[in-house]
Amino acid sequence: MKLSSKRIDLKLRHTFRISRGAEDVVPVVITTVEHAGVRGYGEASPSSRYGETIDTVLDFLKRVDLRGFSEPFELEEISEFLDNIAPGNAAAKTAVDIALHDWVGRKLGQPLYKLWGLSKSKTPLTSFTIGIDSPEVISKKIAEAEEYPILKIKLGTDHDTEIMAVVRKVTKKPLRVDANEGWKTKELALERIKWLEQEGVEFIEQPMSDGDLAGCAWLRERVNLPLIADENCVRLHDVPGLSKAFDGVNIKLMKCGGLREALRMIHTAKALGMKIMLGCMIESSVAITAAAHLSPLVDYADLDGNLLISNDPFEGVKVKEGKLILSDEPGLGVEPRD
Repeated sequence: MKLSSKRIDLKLRHTFRISRGAEDVVPVVITTVEHAGVRGYGEASPSSRYGETIDTVLDFLKRVDLRGFSEPFELEEISEFLDNIAPGNAAAKTAVDIALHDWVGRKLGQPLYKLWGLSKSKTPLTSFTIGIDSPEVISKKIAEAEEYPILKIKLGTDHDTEIMAVVRKVTKKPLRVDANEGWKTKELALERIKWLEQEGVEFIEQPMSDGDLAGCAWLRERVNLPLIADENCVRLHDVPGLSKAFDGVNIKLMKCGGLREALRMIHTAKALGMKIMLGCMIESSVAITAAAHLSPLVDYADLDGNLLISNDPFEGVKVKEGKLILSDEPGLGVEPRD
């Protein structure tokens, strides 16, 4: 097996702002696994929030030598091998994991969702994210997102009321709110959520710091909107401990290390009676499509990272009126653009 990698800079259509920062360009790494005349594609989109950079990804991938395995079908053994190289590095591990799964599907001539026994008709609607910005730009972003029936609004700043006023001035669509740990006290979070209960919001994502699990449990007892864990939910071992503080979890491939871990997290959350969302970083159609193959299993999708960029190097999952549309092409069903 041959593993190769290449950096690509994804350019955002608008500056993407959340409560802890902003970016205009997001570097990712596209990986390929080649074996027996078949090529599989993967992707890493590292986040400094989880201790990764483009350099740590490239450094980790240099240490991945797959020559000790006979074929990509040895997914469990390779996954264990990746974890033993070094702790963390989830996005880098995800890049290898996705490429291996793509290879397997292509080799067998079947799309991934079929290999998992899923129906592509069950894919959910994806939300479209509106980042923190000026009133004029927020209005413009919402207008550009006209075809998407659900919007995800980034809050967690001193300007939350102004942002929501602009949003509700131009749209009556259902909203999901993500504070990205921005509300610094449980009292402030309670005040904001009680207000948002009157604003047509479906749920609140990560209202407070991941270090304040007790505060989130306190908050959950006092609000009527579901609370979804994002930064609190990284890998499988996190899920059981979140059930008393959150109503659901946001699973992202780039946090957990890939499709195999994400699948285990989904089944664990289901067993605990929790709602499940599949989320993303800013990613190309490679990683977004990979997650979309799991989406028939979940309650919510926030798989719009590829929709926020202007230079997607791949074609993959489509979105029609918000619904994720998977193809019947083998593996991920992604192909490089010319």
